[in-house]
Amino acid sequence: MDQVLRKIPRVANPDLLVGFETSDDAGVYRLSPECALVQTVDFFTPIVDDPFLYGAIAAANALSDVYAMGGKPLTALSILCYPASGDLDVLGEILKGGAGKIHESGCVIVGGHSVADDEIKFGYAVTGLVSPDKIWTNAGARPGDILILSKAIGTGVISTALKRGIAREADVEESIESMLRLNRDAAAALAEAEVHAATDITGFGLIGHAREIANASDVTIELNSEWIPLLRGAREYARAGAIPGGLKNNREFASPAVEGAADLDGLLYDPQTSGGLLAALPEGDADAVLRRMEGARVVGRVTQPGEKRIRLL
Repeated sequence: MDQVLRKIPRVANPDLLVGFETSDDAGVYRLSPECALVQTVDFFTPIVDDPFLYGAIAAANALSDVYAMGGKPLTALSILCYPASGDLDVLGEILKGGAGKIHESGCVIVGGHSVADDEIKFGYAVTGLVSPDKIWTNAGARPGDILILSKAIGTGVISTALKRGIAREADVEESIESMLRLNRDAAAALAEAEVHAATDITGFGLIGHAREIANASDVTIELNSEWIPLLRGAREYARAGAIPGGLKNNREFASPAVEGAADLDGLLYDPQTSGGLLAALPEGDADAVLRRMEGARVVGRVTQPGEKRIRLL
């Protein structure tokens, strides 16, 4: 995709504050000196058996991109691919789950679009608001910053273990609870600090998204494997071979930018769904943010650019 995007003509516009050049989570367009739009879209195939929970997780995942930019979600458009002969009761549960989570965020569903497709896919295009002088992007991390992660990782491996019938119910429930939890409160806690860069951890895994910050900010990011929170059971399932295809793709793509082998049995490459926020901020702000952000952990720091963009300790 990077190779394709490099060939897309750029149209200069002074009001386009964040485009796709730095692999940010959403685009930002300035409406006035005080207000800008945050726009994003995300959808995916089912990752849990319960259609209501699937819809809610898809909504939380789409909303997360707005929170990762420091914005407030405003409106949402649903995106649906569903079999023409599919069960309408199941479809209703997917839409109810998504609507409930969208409304929990304070966002409003204003419509959507659907197509007939043998493979179910669901998600949202979300528009939010942000002050132009308070946007969080990938590009502002500074040497000396610490990195805070708001959620434990491992949802991809646990979802794969569920499909293979080896996941314990309690572990699946913890993973689902994490995916359902909006990043709203984490973003609110970070808003009280001086955030230099932020992203949410989704399909490219922790290393993939940290690499995007490192590239855009021209720094190296150190991740300490002993500090990174893992969902219960995730490492056990990874060692048992419950490795999603996305993890393998992420490792193949991002590993050339990595030095050190402490990848927690591959979990640092694990594709996350509705993962946590990863933020770079001054070390002096860390304690206050951690007190306000339940479950968050310091996972590393930002250093001067080195030979590689990611250093695993």
